[in-house]
Amino acid sequence: MAKQLQAIRGMNDLLPEQTVVWQYFEQKVRGVLASTGYQEIRMPVLEPTELFKRSIGEVTDIVEKEMYTFDDRNGDSLTLRPEGTAGCVRAAQQHSLLQNQTQRLWYYGPMFRHERPQKGRYRQFYQVGVETFGMEGPDIDAELILMSARLWRELGILDHVRLELNSLGTAADRKRYREALVEYLRGHLEALDDDSRRRLDSNPLRILDSKNETTQQLLEGAPVLSDYLDEESQLHFSALKAMLDEAGVAYVVNPRLVRGLDYYGKTVFEWVTTELGAQGTVCAGGRYDGLVEQLGGKPVPAVGFAMGVERLILLLETLQLIPAEVHHQVDAYLLVLGENCSSYALTVAEQLRLAVPSLRLVVNCGGGSFKSQMKKVARSGAPIALIVGDDEVSSRRIGVKYQDRDEPQQALTLEQTQNLLNQQLA
Repeated sequence: MAKQLQAIRGMNDLLPEQTVVWQYFEQKVRGVLASTGYQEIRMPVLEPTELFKRSIGEVTDIVEKEMYTFDDRNGDSLTLRPEGTAGCVRAAQQHSLLQNQTQRLWYYGPMFRHERPQKGRYRQFYQVGVETFGMEGPDIDAELILMSARLWRELGILDHVRLELNSLGTAADRKRYREALVEYLRGHLEALDDDSRRRLDSNPLRILDSKNETTQQLLEGAPVLSDYLDEESQLHFSALKAMLDEAGVAYVVNPRLVRGLDYYGKTVFEWVTTELGAQGTVCAGGRYDGLVEQLGGKPVPAVGFAMGVERLILLLETLQLIPAEVHHQVDAYLLVLGENCSSYALTVAEQLRLAVPSLRLVVNCGGGSFKSQMKKVARSGAPIALIVGDDEVSSRRIGVKYQDRDEPQQALTLEQTQNLLNQQLA
């Protein structure tokens, strides 16, 4: 026998009982984004490798260790997208969406990183990304945070996540701070972990995000970035906090929050939870005013965020916040009892679907006894069984049998059945 093939490690199948939960989550996301005037954009999963090297930074973990990169038949280096912001900027530039315009865009789809698979972290993972362009004030930063808070409220998780904020200031601010931080850390070189020593010359701000306990203790005495912010950055951050205070959104200022990508400046934020162990960040983003210019365009202010779909769904399941009706996918199941009844049954089913647009109706195909078909009704969870046998075909009627109440079976006309289903689904 041929060897049975398996999915690639860290790239998972979503089975029907899982996809209904994802659809519920996606519906909530689409509703919140649409209500705020955001428009969907769809980008390819393959991009030129240079796009990510120039945007994310060549000395980041993503570019150095995690990207799925290969040469195609023409010898061009291509990469499966590890994140969505760079591709969204590329698409917006390419299609002239940034010329004297403001844009509120969002996207949804798979991203790819070769890292150790674990609960809530996979090699193919899904993100919802939101990107805005052409607005430089703190008001759009606040809008993004308020919009994400509204989504958490819709999902029922607002009390289980915490908003952390910081400001990275301008490039000049970070340069001054980087020099002070490196000087401090070089005086404690022996206490740094190996990864932090490697980053000391290439990307010292990422040391602030180290998970090593000894390094974190050392950082308690390090210079703080907020002391190096210029007046403009301080005013921007103060205004953002005032807007969140006015809206009643609680937050914690985390001076060690830097984010893992090189293109961020000024506002950065994360929504974190303590319910998922080590995988605590469920949504993160910030301002990246220099990225469009970095990728060859004219300077355009920009800010956005991305949320991890797997982690948010894991959080919903952990907290048991998936409504029971999410798993209810069938309203009625039509039994076909008799060799010559299939044509009438299929015709009736289509007429019912046309007359009752929201109806989710499954028709039994492939035959089977009444008993075996009733087992399928039970497995489907349908509260109503519709029955077509020889008697129903000859009388042009439909049998109706309730599964969730003790009532005798009825024989109804097509119109009566339509009315009953409309009442049931109202």
